[in-house]
Amino acid sequence: MFNSWAALLHTLIIGSLAYVALIILLRISGKRTLSTWNAFDFIVTVAFGSTLASTLLSRDTSLIQGVLGFALLVFLQFIISWLSIRSKKVREWLQAEPTLLLHRGELQHKALKRERITEGEVRAALRAKGIAALEDVEAVVLETNGRFSVIEEIRDTSISALIDVKGYPRGTSRF
Repeated sequence: MFNSWAALLHTLIIGSLAYVALIILLRISGKRTLSTWNAFDFIVTVAFGSTLASTLLSRDTSLIQGVLGFALLVFLQFIISWLSIRSKKVREWLQAEPTLLLHRGELQHKALKRERITEGEVRAALRAKGIAALEDVEAVVLETNGRFSVIEEIRDTSISALIDVKGYPRGTSRF
């Protein structure tokens, strides 16, 4: 139902100003705020949307309150990121660890079940990389952001990119 032209004008002006304020704050906060999502990033993004919606549509929320809400979310995201870089405990609490789903052509069924990933999803990740055979793959890893990494082969004895992958055997190589 249409309330008044003043309400529409309020939404237009406050919405535009809140949108500009959000863009400025996100640019100031750096790339980390807009990076690939983990669970905490998802929560912050949803909170940004909720704050923007409240600022846009509620006459009870002033522009300054909305901008303060944005600033608070950016600040908290910065603090949590800062703490996670400096504290292994905080990092472990916030981020899942990468999980090995396929190793040397063999699907890791316990890991697939635990992560709720189907064999078909792993095969789709391989096809997306142009790989036709499971046996041609050293590893498929479910990353902390939910994406799949496919490692076709290890060309030397180093597996340094796989040392933090849950389920990857330590001290193994093809050589």
